Amino acid sequence: MKIFNVFTTFSLIVLSLTTTSCHQQVEKPLNREIVFAMGQAPLNLDPRYATDAASERINRLIYQSLVDFDAQSKPNPSLATWRAISPTEYRFSLNQVPSTFHYPTALISSRLNANDVKATYDSFASLKDSPHAAEFDNIENIIVSDDRTLLFQLKKPDKHFPAKLIIGILPAALIAKNHDFSHSPVGSGPLKLLSWQNQLKLVRVSDGQTISLQEVKDPTVRVLKLLHGEVDVLQGELPPELVKYLQTKADILVKTNSGANFSYLGLNMQDPILKNLKVRQAIAHAIDRDAIIQKVMVSNTRVASAILPPEHYTNQQALPAYAYQPALARKLLLEAGIKLPLKLVYKTSTDAQRVRFATIMQAKMLPAGIQLEIRSLDWGTFFEEVKQGNFQLYGLTWVGIKTPEIYSKAFGSNSIPPNGFNRGRYADLELDQLLLDENWQAVTTRIHNQLPYIPLWYEGQFVAMRKGIHNFSPKPDGNWDDLATISRYAH
Repeated sequence: MKIFNVFTTFSLIVLSLTTTSCHQQVEKPLNREIVFAMGQAPLNLDPRYATDAASERINRLIYQSLVDFDAQSKPNPSLATWRAISPTEYRFSLNQVPSTFHYPTALISSRLNANDVKATYDSFASLKDSPHAAEFDNIENIIVSDDRTLLFQLKKPDKHFPAKLIIGILPAALIAKNHDFSHSPVGSGPLKLLSWQNQLKLVRVSDGQTISLQEVKDPTVRVLKLLHGEVDVLQGELPPELVKYLQTKADILVKTNSGANFSYLGLNMQDPILKNLKVRQAIAHAIDRDAIIQKVMVSNTRVASAILPPEHYTNQQALPAYAYQPALARKLLLEAGIKLPLKLVYKTSTDAQRVRFATIMQAKMLPAGIQLEIRSLDWGTFFEEVKQGNFQLYGLTWVGIKTPEIYSKAFGSNSIPPNGFNRGRYADLELDQLLLDENWQAVTTRIHNQLPYIPLWYEGQFVAMRKGIHNFSPKPDGNWDDLATISRYAH
């Protein structure tokens, strides 16, 4: 464990990059493999368990789901189309052209059919520790009519049910054998597992293109590897100085886009201090979001006031962001009976960028009467601590969230882990009723006012790649879907 109480500077990093690039050797010819650098390796490639960003993004490529989403986050057919037979019955019809499961360790393949869909969703009933299991408690029965058709019967009406069927479909034969999908995934997506030892190697089914996903935690090292030709593509998780630096390099192409991934400050609502609303309001007003965005985040990062971005179809009215007002924060703390300075512990990962904005937050909170202690943990330990509720404050980002049901998962009284993502153990009967009524505007307003978490920003997206790499662009939610089409040409 590392405790950071000083501000991290990047001037030496840029100097190091400049010096190193001056002594670069002639770039070696690259082979067919495309190397994608990521800041954090996936933790679990079983879509029934995965919750971290890297796992979710890779699973979208290895597996296929019944449903996906359009640009406005409305559900769209993927593997299947559907029709509501009644308020509690939905009939799904798989695509005419069947998909094929890809077994990475044997010359075996089989076509995906309705029995595989049934087996995938039936399996949640026996998964006691799946964070997604509660999502499917409402399924009463799944009836297979033929290889392409199945009927989902629900215990109670749910007009949003199709939007929940985004879990990657697994082969029924392997589910029956308790196959370890978390480390040996078998799906029907555009990429399949080739090997997973020191790094994750995938192969594209359509043309045999191999793609290596290499974990490089240090952002400076990722940049150096890109400049030296050891890496072909990297996306996100860099401070703006390094992105700007890459934009000056003739052999590197940088693309940017506005983002939809939501960063927030998580609060332990069982903590006797944080239970006080005025304390939570004070913390919200003690964070200088604009300063952090300017100094740490890439372009197109936007201040946030709710999980779902303004362009989401459920957002009818913009909520005001909490402005940086340290004097008001001090006043609120005193009104709450807090003796200043208020000492709080903030947990984060060892990612350099996350540590850097934590140190800025730490400095900006001092005038508000808050003394922040930063504890930086390796990703696995940090995420486990968050899931177990072992924190006072923490920082994370919701990635790829599309449906408003996230508010139930994150703040519903019945969504305490492992039954959901209410990691702060927040309970509010008024909010529970609003969630039940699906009054999303009232839901977001209630959450905004009660602050069971503190919204920060929607991260801007960028990708940096070597010249010669084509057909890859940053997506608002940061997904890596273009690995299904990425290609290399001589330059």
